[in-house]
Amino acid sequence: MSPLSGEALRGPTACRAARRGFPPKRSFFVSDTASPAKDGLIVIGGAGGFIAGALTRYFHDKGFTRIRAIDKKPVHEWYQRTPGVENLCLDLSDRDNCERACQDAMEVYNLAADMGGMGFIERFRVECLRSILINTHMIEAAYRAGAQRFFFSSSACAYNTELQKDPKVRALKETDAYPAMAERGYGWEKLVSEMFCEEYWHERGMKTAIARFHNVYGPMGTWDGGREKAPAAICRKVIEAKDTGVEEIEIWGDGKQTRSFMYIDDCTLGIDKIMHCEDLIATPINLGSSELVSINELVDIAEKVGETKLKRNYKLDAPQGVAGRNSDNTMIKKILGWEPDTPLREGLAKTYRWIEQQYNDRKAGKRTVS
Repeated sequence: MSPLSGEALRGPTACRAARRGFPPKRSFFVSDTASPAKDGLIVIGGAGGFIAGALTRYFHDKGFTRIRAIDKKPVHEWYQRTPGVENLCLDLSDRDNCERACQDAMEVYNLAADMGGMGFIERFRVECLRSILINTHMIEAAYRAGAQRFFFSSSACAYNTELQKDPKVRALKETDAYPAMAERGYGWEKLVSEMFCEEYWHERGMKTAIARFHNVYGPMGTWDGGREKAPAAICRKVIEAKDTGVEEIEIWGDGKQTRSFMYIDDCTLGIDKIMHCEDLIATPINLGSSELVSINELVDIAEKVGETKLKRNYKLDAPQGVAGRNSDNTMIKKILGWEPDTPLREGLAKTYRWIEQQYNDRKAGKRTVS
């Protein structure tokens, strides 16, 4: 058997390579994808939140007729609800609930987690680590239910923090997760859960997909309350400053930290592509924009959208995470012939306008997302 044959890529050799943190050797080409039956049951964990809620709508709009959406929040508190979808309020850290959620599933997408922006994951590491319960119970339930494929939403926080100490960071490639030194709490939860996905393919033959998300943003996401991420937080702060007439903005850190930010539409499309790529089974891959910006530059963009200029108050003792992080998209471009490409200026403008409407709705006493 050729070492580059399909069976070799999807067998023990590929999985042993994945366990060492290296994608299996392959000839690079735009990969074929497997199209799922549109009448098969799709299960989406965390669907009351931002990304999984958008993913639910994505598959509904593609014509999938059986979608089961799960979240522990009461359904009336979900960020968005898609018509014609089976919505269940279940805590997926409970094994029995996971078995109920995955019953008869064709595909399972596990995006359920207790997480938030940097302010949350640096303060509540125990809560982040407890998401391992969700991940272990969901993958086992999917396997027992006979699901054809299982998707796990990992994170760039799984990467070695020693490589992220300079704002002028080298973009992180998939092999940079090892030697392991993930972010405390949240990053280690993701890295350990990746191993479960690799081994369920290697030992039990269930096809798994692993995407390492890099900072997802867009409308219908958390924008206030402590779990919001930088793009939403900065948009809200600019809107608040304009509304109150304060004319200054608080920035966590010195503003020189760098990140890339992926628009939600790119994220949902990328999940679909990665899940159904035969050459990415049990292989962690970056899913993020490669457009690197500093937090100061992110504020510049938000100010331009809001048509204002604010005094900047740098809070140096606030949580700020690693100094720099960016996504190396070499692998995803070679295998899928695609990468997230929505310009930050375009995506942030849409996000700003949505948050502005949410802000005004809240002032008027209307229900809002966060």
